[in-house]
Amino acid sequence: MTDRLGAVLAGAVPRVCAAAVALIAVDGSVAAAAATGELVRYADAEGTLAAERPPAGRDSIFDLASISKLFTTAVLLSLAEEGAIGLDEPVAAWIPGHDPRVTPRRLLTHTAGLPPTRRIDLELPGADASERMEAMLRTPIAHPVGGPYLYSDVGLVIAGRVAELAGGAPLDALVRARVTDVLGLPDTGYRPASPSRVAATEWKPERTGPGCVRGEVHDETAYALGGVAGHAGLFATAGDLLAFGEALRLAAIRQGGAVLRPGSVAEMLRDQGAEGAAFRHGLGVRIGDPAIVGPLTGAFGHSGFTGTSLVVDPARGLTVVLLTNAVHPVRGRDGIRELRHAVAGEALRLRELQPLT
Repeated sequence: MTDRLGAVLAGAVPRVCAAAVALIAVDGSVAAAAATGELVRYADAEGTLAAERPPAGRDSIFDLASISKLFTTAVLLSLAEEGAIGLDEPVAAWIPGHDPRVTPRRLLTHTAGLPPTRRIDLELPGADASERMEAMLRTPIAHPVGGPYLYSDVGLVIAGRVAELAGGAPLDALVRARVTDVLGLPDTGYRPASPSRVAATEWKPERTGPGCVRGEVHDETAYALGGVAGHAGLFATAGDLLAFGEALRLAAIRQGGAVLRPGSVAEMLRDQGAEGAAFRHGLGVRIGDPAIVGPLTGAFGHSGFTGTSLVVDPARGLTVVLLTNAVHPVRGRDGIRELRHAVAGEALRLRELQPLT
């Protein structure tokens, strides 16, 4: 273990986020771990300190935000392995009337021509989750199909629904059966049963209950869809997310395949040619995203709006997890990119201290 990672987090808490947990694995073994801050620090948007401020620990649970997209991707690819879905088959096969040019591959590479987001909660304030989902599925194409790249939560909502229709079960059940149960991830899932270990996120007075959101998904669209959606909604501990990242890393170097076969992960990590992105894009994953990989050029992974990131570097044998609640009590705080880079930099330093195995 190293105190350096703890110092990196301490330098960012509470300036960047109220709580932070980071894990770095080198060749599959945890080489550094740190946790600092408070799961609930603020009582309102003005920064009033909460009366009770429980400390963050390695077992704390965070809202993963868009890292949820990687789990949706894993479900879709597992269905493709079974022949239940074709990556280049029109999604109209499962959603009648949908634009025939849209395929799961285009949804996972953000080249389906769909808009970035849709505040379905504001559009349909009196509707239930199923009615809102039907409206999301009818979102019209607004940009060229096939590219250029346009990041779209709407596309991953549709991808999640395609997974449900092809897999014959709700998305949360599919993630549980095909990912979390397989890997033994007890603290990963949608809609946490108890908020006591969950980090608070944003002050949202429109939600029920006083204080900042805690134990409910931060993302407004996912919340409007009942808390389970293809683009957001998952919560996890750093340890669980590290295990998920390690499963992908081992499959990438063809030393494992608990969730996905090595061939599926190879396709996941192949540059899919999405033009216009600031990084290479695989299926559901970003490759070399400068916002999260820092000096780990060539690594893949994803970030989350709440202040989370997962970075996997198969060539260097590294898996790096950073979980924070940088939207607590309000969004728009500076410094999360620099924190992600600093954690990645510490991972590279640890790698250089150990010979590759």
